[in-house]
Amino acid sequence: MAKTLSSIISAILLFTIIFSGPATAKPHRFSRHVSPATLGLKRQKLSHLHFYFHDIVSGRSPTVVQVAKAAMTNRSATLFGGVAMMDDPLTVGPNVTSKLVGRAQGIYASADQTETALLMVVNFAFMEGKYNGSSLSILGRNAVFSTVREMPVVGGSGLFRFAHGYAQARTHTFDFKTGDAVVEYNVFVFHY
Repeated sequence: MAKTLSSIISAILLFTIIFSGPATAKPHRFSRHVSPATLGLKRQKLSHLHFYFHDIVSGRSPTVVQVAKAAMTNRSATLFGGVAMMDDPLTVGPNVTSKLVGRAQGIYASADQTETALLMVVNFAFMEGKYNGSSLSILGRNAVFSTVREMPVVGGSGLFRFAHGYAQARTHTFDFKTGDAVVEYNVFVFHY
């Protein structure tokens, strides 16, 4: 009887091991479809943000510093290969002392050998009003001497999660002696 009971228990264990192994285990997933409602996403809205970007390369407290350059950068008419890191104030008006609404933090690089054009990789980090703590990410080409430059908004955080749109940059002032610039931005962004 003990031998029969032992055989039955062994058979049950063997059955359990065979049929509860990887074949019936919940598979690991790489991706899945998710309803936007599960993330609290409702209707998409379009917002227009308007501010001024202060790119200060001169003086005792520059907001831009060169972090890399190629051997040929200083001989290039476009400063091709130069890379700068920025932490520029974003203000409501064109004067740097006007109300601060955020910071433009990122990198730009001279990426054209024949025209002064930059590759811009920038986060607009907002610190004012309902967008405080939210950011927009810009990635694109900025032909700095064109009247209006358009760059895509490729994403965002906070209230700008799932953001997409575009930013238009227009030089307000540029000092050829110091290199300092004030740039007006109009950003049109879809977000939830």
